[in-house]
Amino acid sequence: MNSIRIHDITMKQPGLTLSFKEKLELCKLLDRLGVSVIALEPIENIKIDSLLIKSVSSAVKESAICVPVALNAQSVETTWQALKNAKVPRLQVCAPVSTVQMEYLFHKKPEAMLSAIDATIRACKANCRDVEFVADDATRSDLSFLCKALETAILAGATTVTVRDAAGAMLPEEFSAFLADVKANTPGIQTVALGVSCSNELALADACTVSALKAGAAEVSAAAYPICTASTANIASILAVKGSSMGLSCPVRTTQLQRTTEQISRICQSGKGVATPFGSAPQDTDSLFLTAHDDISAVMQAAAKLGYDLSEEDAASVYAAFTRIAAKKEQVSARELDAIVAAAAMQVPPTYKLQSYVITAASATSATAHMTLTKEEKTLEGVSLGDGAIDAAFHALEQITGHHYELDDFQIQAVTEGREAMGQTVVKLRSGGKVYSGKGISTDIVGASIHAYLNALNKIVYEEDAV
Repeated sequence: MNSIRIHDITMKQPGLTLSFKEKLELCKLLDRLGVSVIALEPIENIKIDSLLIKSVSSAVKESAICVPVALNAQSVETTWQALKNAKVPRLQVCAPVSTVQMEYLFHKKPEAMLSAIDATIRACKANCRDVEFVADDATRSDLSFLCKALETAILAGATTVTVRDAAGAMLPEEFSAFLADVKANTPGIQTVALGVSCSNELALADACTVSALKAGAAEVSAAAYPICTASTANIASILAVKGSSMGLSCPVRTTQLQRTTEQISRICQSGKGVATPFGSAPQDTDSLFLTAHDDISAVMQAAAKLGYDLSEEDAASVYAAFTRIAAKKEQVSARELDAIVAAAAMQVPPTYKLQSYVITAASATSATAHMTLTKEEKTLEGVSLGDGAIDAAFHALEQITGHHYELDDFQIQAVTEGREAMGQTVVKLRSGGKVYSGKGISTDIVGASIHAYLNALNKIVYEEDAV
């Protein structure tokens, strides 16, 4: 019984706008589902994208993490430095093999492309044992050149070679015949895993993928939230029912399949990664607890799991505040540590000060916020609509400052009891891959939220001005 690897490419599909935390949550779900490989996007912004890769590498326990590299040694080195601590790292080299894409998009002749493939895979292999080569637009390439490119990749050290049908214009029987020709004319292909990736242009991606499995493919690219490719859920379900008759098995946990794909669909359909301040998935930190016996190293590790990168000075301030609270109670939770960091770390002089705000909210209309701030003795005003009072307020603040920062987390806690209870809010904003938190306390929870947002915002502005 041959085990088929499912390579989930959900995050590499066009049209998805996910926040940092949504991407991290999606990877955790895929890992728990049991997919063999999780594909991430290539590094574009070194600081932010490297942080995402490192965070995913730390969070994913079983699946391989696959990150594409450009056709140059510098990209290989940068990507490897971010990926090297993953439990199962994989570097991916993707190169076009059709004449149109080679010459008009990459401006390379066939021989130059072969040379680039060889050099890049060898650079990857010097760092990482698992290297994948993807022959892009393979079904529109010259067969002899495609086979030469695959042979070049195998000789350079690729452990998986993937044939990608970008056009999606083949019928299942045509695709299986195409793969048979590739296997028959590529020396050494029996020594590596053969992968396939099918476009869903004619709604045949699932069928073509299954035909590829019957033709001997060992790895298939699919997506838990398919937009233009095969479906992870469909392929796993087909293998669960018909795999034994084909001599194939799949490690995906089918008992969790429906629930997990529904969770992933909700994340991908949210559409709030950019459109609203409330663009983050729930934080999975319920199991994080600290006690008075934990030293500063343990507290800083817990803070790092929450997304904080604290300086030595801030670390000392946070630990001092932690010990005062830990001495009075048995455990300190993740949410309490968030509040400690927000109150103790990086206290800065405020650039923006709240002068006044007016919030209008009703059940029949959208909430409206009119915000007035001062900056360097200048009065700044903003008016915005929102899904609720706090959403409208945050939109107004963004309008005034002219910046959108990803809302990494938003917490509301009661500090006292009764009708006049004090409410405490913690707002965590992400800028440049780093998390900044602010805290606000008031009997008016909207006011507390505004103060917390401004507290975090002022920390970002202060640090950006200091650079």
